[in-house]
Amino acid sequence: MTAVIRADNLSKWYGNVLGLSDVSLEIEAGITGLLGPNGAGKSTFMKLVTGQMRPSLGRIAILGQDVWNRYALFRRIGFCPEQDAFYEEMTGWEFLTGLLDLHGFSRGEAASRARRALELIELVDAKDRLIRGYSRGMRQRLKIAQAIAHDPDVIILDEPLNGLDPLSKRKVIRLIKDFKEAGKTVLVSSHVLPEIEALTRTIVLLHQGKILAQGDIPYIRDLIDKHPHMIAVTCRDPRRLAAAVVGESSILDIRFGPDPGTVVFETRDRDRVFGLLTALAAGNALDVEEISSPDDNLQAVFDYLVGR
Repeated sequence: MTAVIRADNLSKWYGNVLGLSDVSLEIEAGITGLLGPNGAGKSTFMKLVTGQMRPSLGRIAILGQDVWNRYALFRRIGFCPEQDAFYEEMTGWEFLTGLLDLHGFSRGEAASRARRALELIELVDAKDRLIRGYSRGMRQRLKIAQAIAHDPDVIILDEPLNGLDPLSKRKVIRLIKDFKEAGKTVLVSSHVLPEIEALTRTIVLLHQGKILAQGDIPYIRDLIDKHPHMIAVTCRDPRRLAAAVVGESSILDIRFGPDPGTVVFETRDRDRVFGLLTALAAGNALDVEEISSPDDNLQAVFDYLVGR
């Protein structure tokens, strides 16, 4: 397949601060997840892809065309930034139709596209409210709406699920998958691995401005599963629970805290220990409140991969 987005030896620095370093990457049609902790270079890469910044070195192209100063290309790109950038005294409707007007659509076409985008992200009922009165989730959905209203071929979404409640997250995930089915190219960033797993199996891991790993989810999961997992249980009697599993070969270490009523188990066989703990919770009067994996997140993966 032909790459829709192509970066060749791409670098960007801000004075003495390196934002992106010698990144070469090809992104094909479909959904690609861009993963990394804060400061990894995700937003820098996305700003370069959308033509907001000029590379310090290297080249970034979309559909075979250099992005920088290619204004005609911008109509084919939709961008949802991580940070809010609104005219707070506008209504959602005024903001959206105003941006479509800047794209050159007629008043009637702008209204039609604005309504369609608001319907997709379920914000029609709030379209006439001032943006300054929007909740965090509503503001996030409006940012997504403006990114898709002009029906772009390439959609760049920087942390689009931030601030959304679980139901809204599921709906936005479904919407992004619909874009893939429509033949669009979607680049979506996150620092939360399960969110990307729900969207795509194709991911790129960034760390300190460099590509740390890229491939499908099973490959990345293999990297994760090579290091021990932590499983935390909050219950009424953590010492009794710990005593019940002492000697279990799959548990490498047991420790208490930091929160009262919490015991943490270290294991290389997470599924087995989850099953064991679930069975104990069901069969004993331990009053288990929560079983979680505190290191099942992207930061833990990076900490492992960079040897911290």
